[in-house]
Amino acid sequence: DLLKIIKDDQITDLVFSISGEMKSSMYDAILKAEELGIDVITMPVIYEELFGRVPISLLQDDWVLRSFVDRAHASASYELFKRLLDLLIAGIGILILAVLFPFIALTIIIDDGLPVIFKQVRVGKNGSLFHLLKFRTMCREAEKDGVARFAIENDERVTRTGKFFRKSHLDELPQFINVLRGDISMVGPRAERPEIIATLQKKVPFYRARLFIKPGVTGWAQINYHYASNIEETSVKLEHDLYYIMHRNIMLDLMIIIRTIGAVFGFRGL
Repeated sequence: DLLKIIKDDQITDLVFSISGEMKSSMYDAILKAEELGIDVITMPVIYEELFGRVPISLLQDDWVLRSFVDRAHASASYELFKRLLDLLIAGIGILILAVLFPFIALTIIIDDGLPVIFKQVRVGKNGSLFHLLKFRTMCREAEKDGVARFAIENDERVTRTGKFFRKSHLDELPQFINVLRGDISMVGPRAERPEIIATLQKKVPFYRARLFIKPGVTGWAQINYHYASNIEETSVKLEHDLYYIMHRNIMLDLMIIIRTIGAVFGFRGL
């Protein structure tokens, strides 16, 4: 009855969400609908357009190989421009870091002592490991039991000065050194710890696919969603990350950077 319904109700767009085997009669009806000028689109694609996310819970297990890998490759010209943009912004960031470092360091020392810089092993592109640099915002024994934990909003482990640095994003300034090194980019998924990734890839579908590109100082997930403190919220952030990887381009990167600058000056944590 599909073609009759389209005609009777003057349908202009057809969205189909069929998992598993499709009957030949339905397949023929969808093709005929497209021949009649009906815009035919699959549910995952329209989901991406409407929400800026990939519906990972509704995708089949082989989605990464069938759809993601091909769409995730970027052109050489884009990669070159992105690296040049990284170097430009990181150069400016290093100058700002040099000016503010003495004042920020003194504030941290007075509040909670040394160290000033916090170094932590994170996972980069294709699973490579590197040390991410930040100004320390948590107390010195934030994980004295050795168990890796999610960073959450209003975290009790954050020091008094750390709350301000997080809101103003001043704690992120040392990451410009990571950008210059090539560990991370200005825009990309959040760099996570190996222990957390090992846990999440067992519980969240397609989680490891976010390692297809370099992590970033900021990203599509960071500007569109709050801190992820559980599996459900992590899944939503992953949906944003995968969307970015498949749709990334110069204009999207610039838009993310501009929105991040707005969040910084608005003292809104990402």
